[in-house]
Amino acid sequence: MHRLGPDKATLSVRTGRTGAAAKAGHDLVIHVTSWEAALEVGEDPAKTSIELTADATSLRVHEGKGGVQALGDDDKGDIRQTIDDEVLKRQDITFRSTGVQSAADGSPISVQGDLTLMGNTQPIAFDLAIGDDGTLSATAVVTQTAWGMKPYSALFGALKVADDVEVVLDGHL
Repeated sequence: MHRLGPDKATLSVRTGRTGAAAKAGHDLVIHVTSWEAALEVGEDPAKTSIELTADATSLRVHEGKGGVQALGDDDKGDIRQTIDDEVLKRQDITFRSTGVQSAADGSPISVQGDLTLMGNTQPIAFDLAIGDDGTLSATAVVTQTAWGMKPYSALFGALKVADDVEVVLDGHL
């Protein structure tokens, strides 16, 4: 059993922007600062399981690219407040695998499971790569509207966060 958290890995959310005023906004890298995961790797891939829980109030803007001006600390605080109040509404995030398959050639492990966002559980699939040196990486695309979430918008809808966001895990077992 491998236990993961912010001390061993980085869990981040990467957003893009759309709309007529997209140039005014930023592509964000948001780190989840309070989370834990359990990875049970079985001899038989079918016996492998993954569970993850994240504190929805622990998302912090790490980086903002693009935009008319650089993101300041006040902007980052405003984004954090918006995530807490309007986007995730302080509801924890969970993932539980329902199936894991690996190829014999050492390519990434295919993971299927249930992701719960805003109290809505939907299936999701992604690949998990585990290197011989214990490094691990995974990227899952989460389409917000599939979980009943309305992507954040500003400027009367002229600036929107893209519906698809990437959730990225990078770390070491």
